[in-house]
Amino acid sequence: MAEARPASPASGPKVYSIAAHRGFADALVAGLVPRYSDPELGLARLTLLLPSSRARRTVSEAFIRHAGDEGRAGLLMPRMAVVGDLDLDEALGPLLDPLGASEIPPAIDPQRRMFALARLIAEEMDEDAPKGATLLRLAREAGATMDRLLVEDVGPEQLVDEKVVNIFPDLSAHWQDSIRLFANVQIKWLTWLGENGVLDAAARRNRLFDKAREAWKANPPASPIVAAGVTSAAPALAKLLRIVSELPQGAVILPDFDLTMDAAVWDELGRAGDRPTPEDTAFAREDAVTHPQYHLKLLLNRMGVAREEVQPWHRKGMTAAPPERSHAISALFLPPEASKVWVDLPSEKRRIAGVRIMEAANPEEEAQAIALLVRKALVEPERRVAVVTPDRPLARRVVHHLARWNIVADDSAGRPLSHTAAGRAFLLAAEVMAEGARAVPLMALLGHPLVDGGMERGVWLRRLRRLERELRGPRLTPGLEPVRTEIARLSRRHPEMAEWWAIAEERLAPLVEIDRETPVSLADLIDTLAACAEALCGDKLWAQEDGRTLAGFVEEFRLHARESGFAVAPRDVAAVLADAMEERAVRPPYGGHARVQVLGLLEARMNRADLVICAGLNEGVWPARGSIDALLAAPVLRALGVPGGDFRIGLSAHDLAGAMGAPEVVLSRSNRDEGGPAIPSRFLLRVQALLGDLLPRHQDSETIALARVMTRAEPAPDYPRPMPRPTPQQRDVDISATALDRLLGDPYQFFAQKIMGLSDLDALDADPNPLWQGNIAHEILERWHNAQKADPSARIAPIMEQVLDEENADPLVRGLWQPRLQKALEWVEETVGSYTTRKVLAVEATGSMRFDEVLVHGRADRIDWLEDGSLAIVDYKTGKPSSAAMVEQGFALQLGILGLIAEQDGFTEASGQPGAYEYWSLGRAKDDNPHGFGYVEVPLKVGKKRSGIEPEEFLPLTRAKLGEVIGKYIKGDAPFTARENPDYPAYDTFDQLMRLEEWLPRQADEGDAP
Repeated sequence: MAEARPASPASGPKVYSIAAHRGFADALVAGLVPRYSDPELGLARLTLLLPSSRARRTVSEAFIRHAGDEGRAGLLMPRMAVVGDLDLDEALGPLLDPLGASEIPPAIDPQRRMFALARLIAEEMDEDAPKGATLLRLAREAGATMDRLLVEDVGPEQLVDEKVVNIFPDLSAHWQDSIRLFANVQIKWLTWLGENGVLDAAARRNRLFDKAREAWKANPPASPIVAAGVTSAAPALAKLLRIVSELPQGAVILPDFDLTMDAAVWDELGRAGDRPTPEDTAFAREDAVTHPQYHLKLLLNRMGVAREEVQPWHRKGMTAAPPERSHAISALFLPPEASKVWVDLPSEKRRIAGVRIMEAANPEEEAQAIALLVRKALVEPERRVAVVTPDRPLARRVVHHLARWNIVADDSAGRPLSHTAAGRAFLLAAEVMAEGARAVPLMALLGHPLVDGGMERGVWLRRLRRLERELRGPRLTPGLEPVRTEIARLSRRHPEMAEWWAIAEERLAPLVEIDRETPVSLADLIDTLAACAEALCGDKLWAQEDGRTLAGFVEEFRLHARESGFAVAPRDVAAVLADAMEERAVRPPYGGHARVQVLGLLEARMNRADLVICAGLNEGVWPARGSIDALLAAPVLRALGVPGGDFRIGLSAHDLAGAMGAPEVVLSRSNRDEGGPAIPSRFLLRVQALLGDLLPRHQDSETIALARVMTRAEPAPDYPRPMPRPTPQQRDVDISATALDRLLGDPYQFFAQKIMGLSDLDALDADPNPLWQGNIAHEILERWHNAQKADPSARIAPIMEQVLDEENADPLVRGLWQPRLQKALEWVEETVGSYTTRKVLAVEATGSMRFDEVLVHGRADRIDWLEDGSLAIVDYKTGKPSSAAMVEQGFALQLGILGLIAEQDGFTEASGQPGAYEYWSLGRAKDDNPHGFGYVEVPLKVGKKRSGIEPEEFLPLTRAKLGEVIGKYIKGDAPFTARENPDYPAYDTFDQLMRLEEWLPRQADEGDAP
């Protein structure tokens, strides 16, 4: 069939639609070449207006494919001008924004605008204004709201329109304050723009559109101009598209516009910007803004083009699907009233051949299955694959899985700068500054892959890990002093540590030696961060794509921060930079696999492939959760005619509809996400509801099964309860006073700790655990007892302060724990001072004895001499001490072991027969202790106690239990069974090592659980 030449101006607007099943880019090229090519110049005279740079690349690739398919040696391609996409932060191309357009002021830089708005907001709110990152966040939200209004040609004067004023009293006080703040800032902002001779980017874009529209209307270009794939319904752009459609050789080509939709369904979409007449009742209902055709109806209405004037584009691309696909997609997205026809639709109208659904258990399995589908498709020559998803973590997973087969597929949507190596190094430096060199950010910065301090990376890491081991434990005070203390200790054994730390500290000092509370120039802080990060990383920080993006960000952010004079407290600098860097995307350079694309929704528009995998089809992801404007309430936006958050649901529906036009489509989701069970996307539920029994099932079950096999090993045999049997040589170990309890209750713990020599590592910046608290209390009491020997008037409080200072204890930890510790220690001080019938013989006394030729040792926290000549063995506890019932069961015999050692004169500082055994708890008091903390507990049957054992039976019981375990485990060959005694209150230190969760449930089922 002969191609129709462009119509004359009298024929009205020339608006075309390429149906979803035809493949937009290839169909566009297939129609442009015969319509506009010249025998000598080819398509060089044609100008294409495209929505984005990504669309320009997509259309260029389509031209190359078309030329190869036609067997041509070469092709003169048309000029492609980018209209620009605000969502992609793209500027207009030179056709619409030529050099020398001086009558239109330049656009203000986004960062400069943010700082200027922050200052205006601070002035407007005065004392109520937030500070630091919160203020910049509010300025950023104000700018986003302004852009929403500017794109819709809504000026600040409309905020006092009668429609808004009538709504205002019904709003909550919060929204009223927000609107008032926004309106006042808007007025001041427009004045500021005029004084500085700049415009908002959205406002300037509107002026450039208006200028091009007026110029082309007055003097229509002699060469053809075609707008293709532009779907933005911005009023200024819609007016420009109207002029383009009326040019002698102009046309507007819409993607995926549904020409098969019934008139009644079209009316059900709502008025879409049209103002109804008083007698028109068809528009009484709410607009169906979530429908994929709604924004196209809004665009046509603003162009002044009737739906009947849109013509079909009678060409299709190489990746076209059957025509029935577009009919099924149209039925799939019918609005609520119209969707009632589903029950009467014949099967041929509901069938979507080539579309199938794949459900995985979780995102990791989904990503693996998608990678398998891509790999399988690439086996076929020339077959192109596109993975489309708004879920960036899922996209990154797919990219990493494809790398397993050396398939390079970059995520074209990019990554936030803060998630890249260079950006993370810079942010870690900011966190070190903000948190005062806390252990976690400090170790993360020094261990970053780009950091080596100018030395060999392996040497750097070995020394860093040695320091990290020493810093593990309870949270330390901010600053480098805790690190210096540990380096001084380490240097005695490893002299090279001092040299290494001197290099690191020189580079870190500017980050730490700063007042974190006093606001200073943000630009100066960025200077410091950049210098320190470069000193640590070297040129590697700026070398790669992310480093170059970081360099541009630093220069731009620093320039406008200095120009604005913005000040921020160093403790807030990490939050300020994290917010700003999150918005800066790092897109990979070209060079990935030629037939694989991993795309976001914006990047996927106009794209087409033989196989399209739409991934992440869960509610909240595709479509995303509707956003709420932070400054203008939804009723106000509706009154102003600004599309709300639901409008983007319609755009995402249109993106899915376009993607489903491919010859083969896989709709993928996972049943769970990181937060728990996931809800299928409303779009996916519509597919399932429409197809019903026609839905292809289990087509990808093999792919899912293979993905599971790749990530799951063969079922391992049931793991038995551990019962290790070490050799006699390995069993030849000593026994501590506390080890007897473990041997009686959970022998495996003794085996792991004493025989295997294992212990758990504390976390960095950990919460204070009982062991640390006990060590602190013991150290304080030992020093106090020793001080009293020289000076009986020595007080315990100054000693406590000294010990906590030496430990570099975190101020918050000290603030929460020190007051109660001091109360308990004062009780000890008062109690000891009141004794007249006993005196302290030894503190922190170590002793040992031989029992059945085995060395048994222990440490007594304190040994007192009693009036009758016997000894009192005292053990300090920071929490609840063992009860008499525990002693009776044989699980708390530590004091008994110490008594046996004392009985055999094992303590050099004190000898004699033990006569009393006491726990001194520093916990909350049980009696009328005026200090509120501290009490004495005797773990035997004394006084009014009804349980426990008699004091005279304590040592015989301990002796019997000690002989039992030595004969059984040290000299015998009994296995060290895990959790042998179910009543023993075991620690969970070695639960993972003994694989407790694997055999414990089975033991419970068998009635033999510990």
